[in-house]
Amino acid sequence: MTRRRWIAEEFSGNHAALTGDHADHLIRVLRARVGQEFDIATGAVVRRGRVVAIHAGRVEFELGEEVAGERISNVTIMLAIFKFDRMEWAIEKCTELGASRIVPVIARRTDAHLASAAGKRAERWRRIALQAAEQSRRAAAPDITDPVKLQDIVNRGDGLRIVLSESEERTFLRNVLATHSGQELDLAIGPEGGWSEDELQLFIKAGWISASLGPTILRAETAAIAATAITISGLS
Repeated sequence: MTRRRWIAEEFSGNHAALTGDHADHLIRVLRARVGQEFDIATGAVVRRGRVVAIHAGRVEFELGEEVAGERISNVTIMLAIFKFDRMEWAIEKCTELGASRIVPVIARRTDAHLASAAGKRAERWRRIALQAAEQSRRAAAPDITDPVKLQDIVNRGDGLRIVLSESEERTFLRNVLATHSGQELDLAIGPEGGWSEDELQLFIKAGWISASLGPTILRAETAAIAATAITISGLS
């Protein structure tokens, strides 16, 4: 039977621990017992772990042999902020698919109320990503940054940078990936209503490649999930 995987908050040598709410979930919901075995992710390494101690808000493990880990992608999803329930769903699914980093972006068409509240949501997004990473048996959760304004992030990165654009008619994401496989990649996905024309010009001036998912117009969360899936598979 496949062992459940946990991503440890603390690890050193042959010992690791889950702490806080993370540990409480294992204790109260899953009824952890001393002697149980799980897969414990400690950075990029996954090892078999045996529960050796249980305390309030803390579960400690003794680590054994290394088990098969995951192929680590180097894909950053720059995700313009949209309705939080759909945003959370997109973050969960992009995590399951293998995104290594997710950057919430405040775009021109991001609702003002969402933009002002986004900073308080970052920690919740990180918890969602952690749970999704464990569920999908990843060795680590993606880095979820604090929200940033587009103009403060558009010039980041030295690898391949692609912006999804509804107005792009000739260049498709899958074709760009076919000629640029195996490198660091940033993928920018717009909010509801898409990127504004001046934002698209900002991307182009900064050296981004404009690409499309196809002729249909997708919801922001659908575009994020589809684009991440195409990108991860295209770079493998």
